[in-house]
Amino acid sequence: MGENEIRKYAGLMRELGLTGLEITENDRVVRLERTPPARTAQASLTEPAGSVKPEPETDPDALVVRSPLVGVFYAAPAENAEAFVSVGDRVKKGQVLCIIEAMKLMNEITAEADGVVKEICVTNGQVVEYGTELFHIGR
Repeated sequence: MGENEIRKYAGLMRELGLTGLEITENDRVVRLERTPPARTAQASLTEPAGSVKPEPETDPDALVVRSPLVGVFYAAPAENAEAFVSVGDRVKKGQVLCIIEAMKLMNEITAEADGVVKEICVTNGQVVEYGTELFHIGR
């Protein structure tokens, strides 16, 4: 594997927000790892100078639903289907909120309690890490 290919994979890791990648090619294994940038540094790199992102109004009693695994967030069961939930929807305990795809497996993420969806913190198709905030649900 040449330097150009390694640079290509490193760029792909950065683009997708991955912290590790292992490639096997012709009985050779190449493992790339990187430390994710600090949150404040990442925000300053991706947002235009002078833009201020308002802090969302958070309810201190709101339930935060976090990703239990690394994968791709899907808001709907299929590409052209309606989203499982939208902001303002009332949800019941056990109701499906989204799907996280990990290693070609679709994992349903369900509500842990009854409440109202106050915020959806990620976008459809976004790669999420373990612990990423997905939803805020008001009680």
